[in-house]
Amino acid sequence: MQTMHHTASYINIPEAELSERVRCAYDLMMPSCRLCPKRCGAKRLEGEAGACGADHRLFVSSSNLHHGEEPPISGWKGSGTIFLTHCSLSCLYCQNYPISQLGHGAETRVDDLADMMVRLQGLGAHNINWVTPTHEVAHLLDGLQRARRSGLEIPIVYNSSGYDSLDALKLLDGVVDIYMPDMRYAYGGISLKYSGVADYPEVNQKAILEMHRQVGDLRLDSDGIAVKGILVRHLVLPGGLAGTEQIMRFISGKVSPDTYISLMSQYFPAHTAPDMDDVISRRITPE
Repeated sequence: MQTMHHTASYINIPEAELSERVRCAYDLMMPSCRLCPKRCGAKRLEGEAGACGADHRLFVSSSNLHHGEEPPISGWKGSGTIFLTHCSLSCLYCQNYPISQLGHGAETRVDDLADMMVRLQGLGAHNINWVTPTHEVAHLLDGLQRARRSGLEIPIVYNSSGYDSLDALKLLDGVVDIYMPDMRYAYGGISLKYSGVADYPEVNQKAILEMHRQVGDLRLDSDGIAVKGILVRHLVLPGGLAGTEQIMRFISGKVSPDTYISLMSQYFPAHTAPDMDDVISRRITPE
């Protein structure tokens, strides 16, 4: 099967405007970091690690063609996935905790990040997929600008926990074509217990609405490949902890009844979850 790749929206942003977006993103990191909703205030550009675990350096755990994402994202050629190290959440059951919480990854220069994106495009990727990008928006925009100068033109997928600040998202308006956020929790007490943030539902709902405002419902081409829009992921947790029904009602009532949902049943207890005397220590049931 052959098809031309889709040209990304960021191609149409003037160079000076993209430079201003990059500058504004770095400004959110100084003098104290406000990139993510935690607004932890770490002096990251001076080398202090934030609540996410990241400092002024960019760490990448892997970059490759990923064939296991949702079908509209991976298609048949793969999604050009770049896994960022560290995370602004601290989920007790995180299946990628060596990357997100232990910081496993390689220090990467922004020029090398740009080269990664161009290389993945050359391998035939349908898109460039930024995984866990929230705390690295400045580096990613910087790398994107450099990659564009080297010929990058395929869409960006923003693949996040859904715990994203409106300040950062507004810098991505017209840059990101496909948002693939989580909607993880409906209740703040649950998100505080298992992911360390009490305001997840409020922040997440505002972020999803902003993402949908920017890109709308997911649109596919004739081959079923995502071109633009939002695809919401929801991981069903044991014991109804995620508030799945409430989240689906929010999406259908406040976002759009035509929203694409990736409803995920693959939860298994990882990281510290297996040792907890808690429902989170088991898999979900068919019910």
